[in-house]
Amino acid sequence: MPDRYSIAKVNAFGEDPIIEHTPAPRRAQGEVLLRVRCAALNFADLLKAKGQYQERAEPPFIPGLEGAGEVLEAPENSEFAPGDRVAICHPGTMAEVISAPQTACLKMPGRMSFEQAAGFQIAYGTSHLALTMRADLKEGETLAVLGAAGGVGLTAVEIGRALGARVIGIARGAGKLQAIRDAGAEQVIDSAECADLKAALRELGGVDVVYDPVGGAPGEAAFGALRRGGRFLVIGFAGGRTPDLPLNHALVKNIAIHGLYWGGYDSLNPAARRNSLSQLFQLFDAGKLFPVADEALPLSRIAEGYEMLRSRRAIGKILIYP
Repeated sequence: MPDRYSIAKVNAFGEDPIIEHTPAPRRAQGEVLLRVRCAALNFADLLKAKGQYQERAEPPFIPGLEGAGEVLEAPENSEFAPGDRVAICHPGTMAEVISAPQTACLKMPGRMSFEQAAGFQIAYGTSHLALTMRADLKEGETLAVLGAAGGVGLTAVEIGRALGARVIGIARGAGKLQAIRDAGAEQVIDSAECADLKAALRELGGVDVVYDPVGGAPGEAAFGALRRGGRFLVIGFAGGRTPDLPLNHALVKNIAIHGLYWGGYDSLNPAARRNSLSQLFQLFDAGKLFPVADEALPLSRIAEGYEMLRSRRAIGKILIYP
């Protein structure tokens, strides 16, 4: 192994990561030593760098929450062996080599590339648990996805389609709408040109489930288009504000409001999370899921990736090659 490796590091809140070179890490007891081949940025990485993420990390820290790579070393009697290709879900993936718990690793399907696996778990896992366990989305129901061209939004469109739902994708800017159609949306709405999102959704017949990673006014408008017995999924607040939902309407129309923080299932129900990922890998093998990346950058350009997240220019995931 080389004597030194490259890592990204956030040295202070409010700053983008910089690149440093560090001695090769050692495998922690009971953990797996991994060569990270590809990692993915998430909106949570922006929040962590600002000190606003629910799982706060004090600087300095290595960013990244997920990736994919190869096992270099594993404990004796482990399910892993050197050379195994694994998806990784663990803080600090923006580094060439990391040590991670065995529970943070999952063997990849044979036909899945490192690029596809790198950003698969959080986005697809969030959407799958939200749509199946929380919303109980049924075949033939109508699903409206806000922020449908983003990293999690596109996965919700794909999974909704795979579950047999009619999907309406909402995103800002005509350039993103084709990607949403390609992901399986039957109808699309350009929020930049739509003066009344609630009316537009009602004109399309209303919706049974709203998937909202945006919050604010779009979330409030989509909530107003829910049918009786509808379900509203609170996924995030990329728009910068939580939606002000009228709970009296939720009562009268028997609407359920569900929050979904995928990382929380690590302690809340780890078996459900792992079972969900297994089902997702099966859907991938069946040719029903198509992970999309908008940009792939070397680790040295990770700050550009952060700027792409901030400006919401990305379609799908932003990948980083450590």
